[in-house]
Amino acid sequence: MAFIADRLSAVQPSPTIAVTQKARDLKAQGRDVIGLGAGEPDFDTPKHIIEAAKKALDDGLTRYTAINGIPELQEAICAKFKRDNGLDYTPEQIHVSCGGKPVIFNAMMATINPGDEVIIPAPYWVSYPDIPLLFGGVPKVVQCGAENDFKMTPDQLDTAITSKTKWLVFNSPSNPTGGAYTHDEIQALADVLLQHPHVWVFTDDIYEKLVYDGFEFTTIAQVEPRLYDRTVTMNGLSKAYCMTGWRVGYCGAPLEMTKAMTKVQSQGITHTAAVSQAAGVAALNGPHDFIETHNQVFKERRDLVVSMLNQAQGLSCATPEGAFYVYPSCEGTIGRKTPDGKVIETDEDFVTYLLDAEGVAAVQGAAFGLEPHFRISYATATDLLEDACQRIQRACANLS
Repeated sequence: MAFIADRLSAVQPSPTIAVTQKARDLKAQGRDVIGLGAGEPDFDTPKHIIEAAKKALDDGLTRYTAINGIPELQEAICAKFKRDNGLDYTPEQIHVSCGGKPVIFNAMMATINPGDEVIIPAPYWVSYPDIPLLFGGVPKVVQCGAENDFKMTPDQLDTAITSKTKWLVFNSPSNPTGGAYTHDEIQALADVLLQHPHVWVFTDDIYEKLVYDGFEFTTIAQVEPRLYDRTVTMNGLSKAYCMTGWRVGYCGAPLEMTKAMTKVQSQGITHTAAVSQAAGVAALNGPHDFIETHNQVFKERRDLVVSMLNQAQGLSCATPEGAFYVYPSCEGTIGRKTPDGKVIETDEDFVTYLLDAEGVAAVQGAAFGLEPHFRISYATATDLLEDACQRIQRACANLS
């Protein structure tokens, strides 16, 4: 329609949300569908967090709050950054929003001028390129293939940086691959960034606590303190705390940045729900033992899924260090035919075939910027995962 802004033509609706909704719609029609598209833990929000929210409502915490959140939440976030990451932030350096995505949105809106470049390693979370595009930014995608464990090398970063580069968006553990950068790998990237003082870093640490096999998480401002003054360290409560629907994301950043992000938010969502903020205080300050319990289950699911996918004809799946995703290659299925004679030409063809033939909903690698792969979330019941992997094996075996 003519009155819709031209900028919207540059972006697409979220593919992961689209796949999840399609699975819901098919289930509502009576189809037997296993949805592996959503990055959402199947565990309930811990009871002590829910009880804190109930008490906050009983105590009358139902009105507007400050844009950046109630003081108790700001202080809890400061304590978390110090406790977990060795990072010192004051409450004024904390920005709280309705999940991680609005934090990214606010940072990009506050800083991107038309033509500014944003370096994004691929595979990437689907929203990283589209948000800068809304503000005239130029996503500069760096292909990081399986040969380097889907990680960006220092040489790739150095080559990608130009005089127009404003941001590097960095995500570890990764959505969609689950891969995580070691301390030394982060330091090597930081050494490159120190040579380019005009480049800021937006680091998405949302899967920080979801790591396995003794992997030790570090974040870039922790590894290289000299980057502290140009790093936005983002995190949130959705994944580790099983609070996807509560919508609490946050970051620590230099004061000039949080002031600018607050100005943006003041004209947008204003603040996240007061009751969610109270729940956030309980999450950050309360017991964390449930996270390790959940991680044990996630690790078992990861190992199950990796093993079963590697037994499927034409698929190859690495074992990731964190998050709750795997990113198998379906290159071995390209060029093969489905039972009804359709040729699998792309990873989108492959996931469409999985859904049509076996009722398994996954997300094509094209959505994450690196083909031919697909993403599976193993944040769902173990028996469903086993069933889904058996269906995938069957679908692959039926290709000719």
